[in-house]
Formats: sequence, C-alpha cells, structure tokens
Amino acid sequence: MAEKKDYYEILGVSRNATQDEIKKAYRKLARQYHPDLNPNNRKEAEEKFKEITEAYQVLSDPEKRKIYDQFGHAGLSGAGYQDFGKQYSYQEIDLEDILGDLDEIFGGFFGGRKRSSRQGRRRESYYTPENGADIYQTVTISLEDAYYGTTLELEVPRYVICEACGGTGVKPGSESKVCPTCGGTGEIFQNLGFLRVSQTCPKCGGKGVIEESCEVCNGRGLVIKKETVKVRVPPGVDNGSKLRVPGKGHSGRFGGVPGDLWITINVKPHYLFERRGDNLYLKVNLSVAEAIEGTTLEVPLITGKTEKVEIRPGIQPGDKVRLYGKGMPRLKQSGYGDLVLDINVVIPSIKDLSKDTKKCIDKLKEEQKITNRFSKPEV
Repeated sequence: MAEKKDYYEILGVSRNATQDEIKKAYRKLARQYHPDLNPNNRKEAEEKFKEITEAYQVLSDPEKRKIYDQFGHAGLSGAGYQDFGKQYSYQEIDLEDILGDLDEIFGGFFGGRKRSSRQGRRRESYYTPENGADIYQTVTISLEDAYYGTTLELEVPRYVICEACGGTGVKPGSESKVCPTCGGTGEIFQNLGFLRVSQTCPKCGGKGVIEESCEVCNGRGLVIKKETVKVRVPPGVDNGSKLRVPGKGHSGRFGGVPGDLWITINVKPHYLFERRGDNLYLKVNLSVAEAIEGTTLEVPLITGKTEKVEIRPGIQPGDKVRLYGKGMPRLKQSGYGDLVLDINVVIPSIKDLSKDTKKCIDKLKEEQKITNRFSKPEV
C-alpha cells in the first residue's frame, strides 16, 4: 500500500498554520481542482480533489489535528475515526460551498470591503465594488487545429449577477435594521489582557445592518451559471500558449470589473509529423536503390496536400531536405516555419535478396572501394 502524503504538504501550509490559513488554502485548492471547474481534465482533478479534501477534514478538526500531529496517520486510524482515510467524492462537496466564500474570491484578491468609522457605519460602505476573479481552463487541440486555428465552444462555470436581487444579496422589498450585536458598527471588541481586539461582527458579517437575504442567491449577490464561451484559437499556437478572454471570469460584486477567462493550450502529438518550434519534421524511408540513384517523392504536408520533392542521387542516411515555408504558422510574426525531411535508408537483409541481386551486390563491392574507412565523427 502506498504511503500517505503529509496533510500539511498537500494543502501547502506550515505545521503552525491557523485554522483560517488552513481553510483558505483548502478553498483555493478546491476551486482549482474541483472536477466541475475542470471539465477538460476531470479524472486527474477528481483524484487531486479527493486528496486535498481528506487532508482538510483532518486538519480543520482540532481533535483530529492534535492526534495527527502527535502520531501521524497511524494515530488517527488507531483512534477509531471511521471516516479517516475516506476518499471523499467531489459530489459530496457542494460547489457553492467552495465558491461561496466570495470574500475570499473577490475581497481576498482586491482588498475586500472598505470600513467606515465605528460610529454611524453606513450601509453604502458594504457596497464597495469588488472585482471578479479570473478563471483558468486547459484545452487540448489537434496539430491541424493549431495550424489553421479554430473556434472552441467551452462550458465555463462562473459567478454572474443574481437577477432576482440585482447583485445586492438582499431580498427585494425587505427592510433592513441596525444589527443589535454590533450596534451598526460592523465590529465587535474583545479584551485580551492589555489589548483590545476588534473583529468582524458574526451577526451581520460586518455590514452593520441585518437584512433579509435574497432567496435565490442566499445573500451572495451572485449565482453560479454555466455559460458557453466561444474562444478563437489563432493559427500557430503551441503547447503552453495562453489565450485571454476579457470579462469572462467571475462577475464583480456591486459593479466591480469582471475577471478574465484564461485558456492554456495543449496540442496533441501527431501520428506523422513532429513539431519543434515552428518547424515540422518528417522521417522519409528510402530504399538503397533510391538513395543511390535519387528519386521523386510525393511528400505529405500538414495541410493534407502533397509536394513533389526531388531526392538527389547519393543522398546519405541522416541527411536533411528542407521544404521552406511548409511548417507551422509563426504565432508572433508573419510567415511559416519549414518542413524538414529526415532521410533514412532501409538496408534489406541478405537472406531476402534474390540470386541476381546478390550478384549485383558482389559487383558493387568490387566497384566501390572505401579508401577512408575510418574518420573523425562530425559533431
């Protein structure tokens, strides 16, 4: 049985991490690897999602974390936790629970909500615009699509403005009242010895007022929606090329600028051509006679057409024949790369030759005298 990885290493946090740091690390990874957010790489994402969720289930529980810190995985198993080591299915984790912490998605990246003074905290401060987060996806295309360019239609789960409440998160027609816990300041205070520490009011979430939440978005102001996004892939893209679709990330809250959609391109290996930068390489097999006498070949191109190529007499194995401008389009400049023919001479087995051919070979041996049999290799 494979040894389990360290839970702290899985979440990318230190062993002294606070619960808030553990929670933030988990939600960041969960958004990155949730299979519903990785429709083009679902299987790998699901395995990673199970791993990070198992780690979070332990480290987010103070009792389990204490046992794990002292005794490791064996300690949890010996303590009788029936759910220890459970492979959590991503269907058990609500996607909105992961994406639902909009303070982390939006405020965490862009500074969050602005606070007004403690006295007379105004409701308008809660509606400070918050920019939306970017969305990342990876797609795989063929070499032919990379040559001509193509248009992709991607299903993208993204947060959009809730139409029911207009993005406010408040139930239409409801009235707000001052929060009785914080008195409208949005903060509560705790005395720790000589220190007086403030924290966000848990009752109103820092708004200073109690409002009836919108029933459609549960007060978030945004709802998850799968949208079909058309993405134009330009000719010449290669593995790792990144395309940006402005405004197709998560919507911003309260009038904030939406994020962008970023597409990473993966180009499948071709059954015939090998790509190296903007050039294509093709192995060409010649018979001994063709190599000696030369020949004319109909060479296939990535476009599906063919090109007549004259192979000179006496060509050697390993020689290269270059067809200029028959490679891939250059992505960042005009023009095309080349198609390079890599020459290979197929030597037949002596047992497969006829008697007449063997006699010809004996005659060739007499005529072809090698005077420089040994020489320094070319680098």
